Amino acid sequence: MSDTTVTTKRISKPDWLKIKLPSGKEFSEVKQNVENNRLHTICESGKCPNQTECWGAGTATLMILGNVCTRSCMFCSVATGNPEQVDITEPLRVAESVKLMGLKHVVITSVDRDDLIDGGSKIWAATIRAIRRKNPGVTLETLIPDFKGVKENIQQIIDVKPEVVSHNLETVKRLTRQVRIQALYERSLAVLLQLKEGGIERTKSGLMLGLGETEVEIFEAMDDLRHSKVDILTLGQYLQPTRNHLPVARYVTPQEFARYKAVALEKGFKYVESGPMVRSSYHAEKHLY
Repeated sequence: MSDTTVTTKRISKPDWLKIKLPSGKEFSEVKQNVENNRLHTICESGKCPNQTECWGAGTATLMILGNVCTRSCMFCSVATGNPEQVDITEPLRVAESVKLMGLKHVVITSVDRDDLIDGGSKIWAATIRAIRRKNPGVTLETLIPDFKGVKENIQQIIDVKPEVVSHNLETVKRLTRQVRIQALYERSLAVLLQLKEGGIERTKSGLMLGLGETEVEIFEAMDDLRHSKVDILTLGQYLQPTRNHLPVARYVTPQEFARYKAVALEKGFKYVESGPMVRSSYHAEKHLY
């Protein structure tokens, strides 16, 4: 790409990014289950473009520790502010919902909880244990925050051994300060390395494209992730959730995404999801390979 900075000019969305409106029995059942059990999903809070497809297939990415984040990333539509107190009943409610939905593979994520000493890692671990107690044989992917890089908190996740642990790099090194204001590029890489060296079998990360990164920077980020021993990579198009967020610098074509997938596989990633509509948990069940 020729862009080297985040731009402010709004550009038209191409036809390949049109999103279907929510509909169908399965979609309605997932929505009802989420509402009845007072659950949060990144599908809704993050304005995911794949909500219709995933909920229509009976799956959802559950978001724990509330729906208010202590960070203010410029790409994310999750509300920022002072979160409510931790709900100690949440792990059981999530586990019961997984059983009710009949899920065989579960994706869990959370807001950042920098207000908590443990970053929320104890609730994370309790949720995973509760899901497994209520749902024998279920497999899990956890999309975790960086816990400020505190090794003891990351170890809480390692100890309960989810089948896949994901932490997103989100963007290239140069743009990290603009895109993820309170995050650190090297810290995210260190988190991913600790997970892998701690015994997590499958680690995963993702990048959003179209924020002004160059192609060279994309490939450098891929190399950095491989140096942190990441197994699975997702590449998707950044979409501006509101006018208060960073604008799209450009729309990456499906053909480019296909080429980036080929490059990533050549660099040693075991599984790559790459396309305009791809998000972190898109086709997550396939990442168990």
